[in-house]
Amino acid sequence: MITSVSNPKIKNVIKLKENSKERRKQKSFIIEGIRMFREAPKDTIKEIYFTQEACEKFPEVRTFVQKNYDNKAFQVDNTVFKHISDTVTPQGVLAVVSVKDFSLSELIKKQPFLLILEKLQDPGNMGTIIRTAEGAGVSGIIISRDSADIYNPKTVRSTMGSIFRVPVYISENLLDDIKKLKKSGIKIYAAHLDGKSFYEKDFTEPSAFIIGNEGNGLSEELSREADDKIFIPMMGKVESLNAAVSAAVISYEVLRQRKFNN
Repeated sequence: MITSVSNPKIKNVIKLKENSKERRKQKSFIIEGIRMFREAPKDTIKEIYFTQEACEKFPEVRTFVQKNYDNKAFQVDNTVFKHISDTVTPQGVLAVVSVKDFSLSELIKKQPFLLILEKLQDPGNMGTIIRTAEGAGVSGIIISRDSADIYNPKTVRSTMGSIFRVPVYISENLLDDIKKLKKSGIKIYAAHLDGKSFYEKDFTEPSAFIIGNEGNGLSEELSREADDKIFIPMMGKVESLNAAVSAAVISYEVLRQRKFNN
């Protein structure tokens, strides 16, 4: 049993929890709680840290520990677990899992339905978009490097497991990648205040939708590159919607057109 926060493995878990650069370097991130442990593909789990109570309470943890105890599973005391946990009420199970990298070409498939996120900063918004994307049938998400880290513990929790199932590509140059999408026959739509009602558009063809920063919206550079600008109609005095809400409204309209508009 690990009883000290000075243990090298515990120190590394804390680094992964707190430092996005360390997550990128190690190509690993942290998941916590029994639900996320159940959702994670077991072949992606590098290490599991658990308390005695969690091992007794959750059969899945007990089974994994019995199979992998020598090199992947580490029991820790409650004090140590509180240090590595990122939640208010820890369940006593935390795992280090490997990042799965996707390429742009993997996201360009038959009848693609993509979301493109530029400089999105809120981890909660990011996680909600990833979760909503799975529900709406989005085939992949492209995220600018200067957006919130999708492997931030808060983001990971808010995906409710979708982080393992929705292909995400981190773009080093969003403008260049959008040009590649256009060459592949994908129509690019920009969510923009100067756009026309998106209910008037046909999204049944290969499409990608750019959603901008929560405070500033889309950059002019990306707005100019879009094939068309769309706007979500709003009543009252509301001028814009939360980025995650906008992504959800647009995504479900695409789903409606493609699956339920007979």
